[in-house]
Amino acid sequence: MKRRLLILLTTLVPPVLHAQVDYTVDSLRVANAEWRVDSLEGCVLKRYHFGDGTLFCSAQHLFVIEIPAGSPRRLAFAHDADLATTTTLAERADALAAINGSFFDMRHRHPVCYLRIDGTQVGENTPHRSDSINRKYYQHAVLTLAGNQVRLLVPDSNRRWEESLGQSDIMTAGPMLLRQGQYVPQRDDRTFVTHRHNRTALGTKPDGTTLLLVADGRFAHKAEGLTLTELERVMRWLGCTEAINLDGGGSSTMYIKDKGVVNYPSDNGRHDHEGERPVNNAILVL
Repeated sequence: MKRRLLILLTTLVPPVLHAQVDYTVDSLRVANAEWRVDSLEGCVLKRYHFGDGTLFCSAQHLFVIEIPAGSPRRLAFAHDADLATTTTLAERADALAAINGSFFDMRHRHPVCYLRIDGTQVGENTPHRSDSINRKYYQHAVLTLAGNQVRLLVPDSNRRWEESLGQSDIMTAGPMLLRQGQYVPQRDDRTFVTHRHNRTALGTKPDGTTLLLVADGRFAHKAEGLTLTELERVMRWLGCTEAINLDGGGSSTMYIKDKGVVNYPSDNGRHDHEGERPVNNAILVL
């Protein structure tokens, strides 16, 4: 009887799904990492490989472009209606560096998030198939550029909210990772959030420094990728108080002039620099 009662109780009591995770050791590993630093003109490239099991109990390869406040460098958006690699988009503009930008439809080759470049709208927030108003999960953050000023905004639920903004350069992506120094709660019912993938993110520090981050993924024991919860923690540990998630997976790419692609894009399935995916848009460092 006791055994039958125990079995009944275990079927009625749901399992604990959200165990509290202590990230103290991981934060110290990021803070104390001896990053390889390459000086660029007006900014720096930092990279570090956390070996197998050393960050979030996994192998991670992180690449960061840090643009300090007051740098002559500025960000800009680029896009190609027929798709082009991040490298191609950067070389066309003679950019110092570039990362991939926001989400797009690979089959139809158009943005699925709002995109305005030099005052011209080239992409809109595509609705869910059964929803003409509310936004998709990856449309809940907005990046605007005005000269050297980089701003991250949170839109309301109106799918056309960005059309009222006055800036000439606007890119919607998401979700927001950090807001006013606080973690933004992420959904736990989507593999987009909870599974580890290659990630690209942009963040800002209180002093005006801008960070562009690429985390490699999909390479077991070499670079396993980050969940969104892990990504937002990395961005905060690097000093950001505002941060936005950009397109990731096989799109995640970081290009540096005269160095080429410095990370290990995964679209070719090999751990090399040749696996770039053609994308619709990118963020350039000019």
